[in-house]
Amino acid sequence: MTRTVLSFLLVLFFSAFTASAQQQSSWIQLESHPNLAVTEQAIRAYGARVDDVNGFNLGGGWYAVALGPYSADEAENVMISLREQGLIPRDSYVADSANYQQQFWPVGANLLDGTEEPAEGVTTESVEVTELAQALADTAAAAGEDTATDTDTDTATDTELTAETETQMAQVDTDTDTGTTAQSGTTQPEVVAEPEIPEETPNQARRSEAQLTAEERRQLQIALEWAGHYEGAIDAAIGPGTRGAMADWQRNNGHEPTGVMTTRQRAELLGQYNAVLDGLDIRTVRDTEAGVQMKLPTGVVSFDRYEPPFAHYTASGDIPEARVLLISQPGDRNTLLGLYDIMQTLRIVPEDGPREISGNSFSLTGRNASIISQTEASLQNGHVKGFTVIWPAGDEDRRTRLMAEMQTSFQRLDGVLDPGAGGDVQQEVDLVSGLEIRQPKLSRSGFYVDQSGTVVTTLEAVQGCERVTLDEDYNARVVGIDEALGVAVLKPVDPLAPIAVAAFQETPPRLQSDIAVAGYSYGGVLGSPTLTFGQLADARGLNGEENLKRLALATLEGDAGGPVVDAYGAVVGMLLPASQSG
Repeated sequence: MTRTVLSFLLVLFFSAFTASAQQQSSWIQLESHPNLAVTEQAIRAYGARVDDVNGFNLGGGWYAVALGPYSADEAENVMISLREQGLIPRDSYVADSANYQQQFWPVGANLLDGTEEPAEGVTTESVEVTELAQALADTAAAAGEDTATDTDTDTATDTELTAETETQMAQVDTDTDTGTTAQSGTTQPEVVAEPEIPEETPNQARRSEAQLTAEERRQLQIALEWAGHYEGAIDAAIGPGTRGAMADWQRNNGHEPTGVMTTRQRAELLGQYNAVLDGLDIRTVRDTEAGVQMKLPTGVVSFDRYEPPFAHYTASGDIPEARVLLISQPGDRNTLLGLYDIMQTLRIVPEDGPREISGNSFSLTGRNASIISQTEASLQNGHVKGFTVIWPAGDEDRRTRLMAEMQTSFQRLDGVLDPGAGGDVQQEVDLVSGLEIRQPKLSRSGFYVDQSGTVVTTLEAVQGCERVTLDEDYNARVVGIDEALGVAVLKPVDPLAPIAVAAFQETPPRLQSDIAVAGYSYGGVLGSPTLTFGQLADARGLNGEENLKRLALATLEGDAGGPVVDAYGAVVGMLLPASQSG
């Protein structure tokens, strides 16, 4: 009779425990990855700032990071709170235990079945079960009966549970006899340095491969192409070409070249492919102000400010050149074209690099010795949206992989940045929405001397310059210089058709006659030339130079290279910089 009562108590205990576990069946899923190592890295990152972090196998080679377990209401409240604090992704959601196949983190925990993480190898539940099992063992020993022959229980459930308990008791006795201490009802967790995906037979590998989605198969082909084994189309079709690439990869990585990759091998390949992104902490960012959702390298950039049409994400990690701009503004195709032109004036967009505008979208790449900048934007439903990535030069493999992640994840959301917002931000003429405009090293004046656009200017305007432009927009090359006179002659790369060209004075000007200098006194800030009036002070330089004339007028640095004209508009000569004027 005693045995029956104790069995009944054991049934009640397990029933209560199961009910408790079922009540705690909700989880907050944060993210998932087709790579175990990447998932573990994410788990450790979350574990540094939030509690109750778990890792689960989703099946099909995918792994999830989740918080819990919670009741349904508690999960919802915790998720809202953590989102507001910015501790978890904004696209986190509440999931059910049925979504997960097996827990792999923390090692030894199995919260899906209600087993808490082991603390020094023993949980509270295992102690209680052990005490009940030991009580049964003591009762059976006192009665001198073999508990395995007990037939007094009233239900099949009691009988099955008693038999299970007696088996546990027998194990305890055996372990005790051999000097080993063990607790019944408790499976001691095996200490594993790192959980591994079980290896599969070829048939199992084929079955797991058959469960891959089209996107997962495409990802495998992309990774095989990156590894140098696949040259076919990225079409998600696993044919002879893909099989051969798989066999080549297996052979090069110490596996049997079957042409069918196991789940573990696929994870290894994707791990190699994704290793270049380690440390970037790529996460989906949902910017509701800009109306954009996409993956960003949150390990190296973080949100800074809004200055329409840009949301600025500036460097926050160990890559100081890293920067991301989200583009968001209302408008039409003219707005898109204007943005295309403006972007090319910014310092963050170097002048060299491909650029293309087609229909309602454009792409723009600029590169120099320090950075590579890539911008993509398009017009849809009256909104121009896109992004710019600035990345250090010399890191092309990682940059191109990052760009692929960002391009494929880019999504438009409702909402757009208000063009009128940010009015309290200090404005400067050399900034556009907080971005520095590319400024020339030196800006001087000049004048056209023929109908094809040939320009005469001062030599100092072109010395040491890799690139020379006319009116900021037209590339020019130096075709002649006279160091003694301090004069340079420029030809536009593409012929120009100036409205007028210089007409030179045929007779020497008279002393004290009125003259004027036409030039960009302020380096082009005013957008058009200004006239500075004065007189011809002397027909020679201070040292008697016949090719110099001294002027009595107040000019600025930007006027150098401009034409000196008489009262009739005829060109008398070119204004030299003060350092050369004699």
